Formats: sequence, structure tokens, C-alpha cells
Amino acid sequence: MSKRDKFLKKQKILHLATLDNKDNPHIVPVWYLYNSKKLYVGTNSKTEKAKNIKNNSNVSFCVDTGINSPDIFGVMGRGNAKLIREKNEVIKIAKIILLRYFKTLNNKSAKDLLEETDCIIEIRPKKYSIWEY
Repeated sequence: MSKRDKFLKKQKILHLATLDNKDNPHIVPVWYLYNSKKLYVGTNSKTEKAKNIKNNSNVSFCVDTGINSPDIFGVMGRGNAKLIREKNEVIKIAKIILLRYFKTLNNKSAKDLLEETDCIIEIRPKKYSIWEY
């Protein structure tokens, strides 16, 4: 497994950039899942990021860590995104994502987030850039 893939599987926060209908960028930190080919983000279809992806599938993302050399490393990329809306698939992926952040899905916060998630953003990266210092 590449250093990039190991890093993306380990990290917990991805900054996702989408474009609104006037081509203004919208950047948000999100929880995510990486499977070596795609990135997945659980969300609600009423969020700005989901609405933006409906209108423009082009996205950018960044995951980075460290503030002092030699522990600075980051991955950014561009790609195309789509919304997965099929309920069973949304629940399946959302549970996997949430289990990266919660020890169990049997607590109020995890249950609330799972209930609010009605779509998954699937990102197919087309280009990556990596940096380390």
C-alpha cells in the first residue's frame, strides 16, 4: 500500500471543496472513508455541499497533518463526485464511516448522525498532489 493510501486511511478529517451555482467555492471539514479508489462522505441532501454537487460534480479535497518538519505531510486532489441516494447503500456506507469515529453506533450522537444521513458523497479522484517536509 502506498504512503498516500496509508495516510488517507489513517487520517480523520478531509477538507472538501465544492462550487456553488455562481462558481464560488465552499470548503468544509468532513468525516470520511477512503478505500484506495474512492472517498465517501456521509451527509444530508439539504447541505450546501450536497446541493453544490448536484449542480457541479467537480470537487477538490485536502487532508494534511503536522506543523513542524519533518512531520508535515499532506494529500490533496481533484475529482468528480456524485450523490448516492439508495437507502440501503447509504446506511451501509454511513455505518462504516461512523464506526471510524465512534466505538459503537449505540450512542445518541451516532444514532442521530445516522438518522440525518440520507445520501453519501462518492468522490472519484482524478489527480493527487502530495507534499512532505
